[in-house]
Amino acid sequence: MKAPLTQERAKTLTKDLLFFVAGSLIYAVSVKMFTAPNHIASGGVTGLSIVLNYLFHTPIGATAFLINIPIFIWAIVEIGYKLVAKTFVATLLSSAAIDLMGVVIPPYEGNQMLAAIFGGVLEGVGLALVFTRGGTTGGTDMVARLLGRHFRHLSMGKLMLGVDFVIIVFSGFAFQSMESALYALLTIFVSTRLIDAILYGTDMGNGKVLFIISEKNEEIAQNILIGLDRGVTALKSRGGYSGREGEVLLCAVRRYEVSKVYDIVHSVDTNAFIIVGEAGEITGEGFREIKPDDKSLRQILKENRKKKELPPEKT
Repeated sequence: MKAPLTQERAKTLTKDLLFFVAGSLIYAVSVKMFTAPNHIASGGVTGLSIVLNYLFHTPIGATAFLINIPIFIWAIVEIGYKLVAKTFVATLLSSAAIDLMGVVIPPYEGNQMLAAIFGGVLEGVGLALVFTRGGTTGGTDMVARLLGRHFRHLSMGKLMLGVDFVIIVFSGFAFQSMESALYALLTIFVSTRLIDAILYGTDMGNGKVLFIISEKNEEIAQNILIGLDRGVTALKSRGGYSGREGEVLLCAVRRYEVSKVYDIVHSVDTNAFIIVGEAGEITGEGFREIKPDDKSLRQILKENRKKKELPPEKT
């Protein structure tokens, strides 16, 4: 029984590594060919490293990795080394690729608009490949996730935007160019839209729903809440054969987060039973938010009052 599990694990790790390498190389082309030569620091640790490279001529990749080290230490203390392992590998590969690509990739120093757009496209594709296998390149998203544990009233998106905004403003002053900051915003817009399209498809409200059956549900639920910042619901269950009462964990995630849930579950219980299903539409915090038109909502309420013969609303 152990041999098939070992082989499956080896295949998964090999696939993870291939995606990380491909994503890191594409991301490195974005940085060394388009954004860095044109003074476009599109947020995150890499953006900060581009600014430091301009000011002090430090290598971008190595600087990004060094800046990420205290973030990794913080993350290990907060959420454990198992949940940081993939991010560490992806960050190491992307940092090395950025510095190595500078030797073979010629910089494009032409139209800044084209540099911002193509830099955003390649950045989006590269990061999406890394995200698909449950990794990140550290930096902004890791900092936002850690800050989110202490500022739970703020969403991950707002925290990431806040961190990126500070770096972009700093880059504008460093490059002494408002245009550089504006082009950085354009690069972020293009890359994030492309990442969303690759990971989630054209419908931002879809994803995956997981049912997890384990004897260590409480520990698994806590690790998912902390490691992914995703909600988990415990459903009462009863075994059809054994008749034993228990619980099934229900968790809705983005498509790229499925592999992260697998890693979390199997790090706690290798014998856990996991069912993954398609979720055609997910509405709520962290997914699609539906805000009905106020007029339409008032009309519906009025019609309901008439049907139920409720008293009219106060004006």
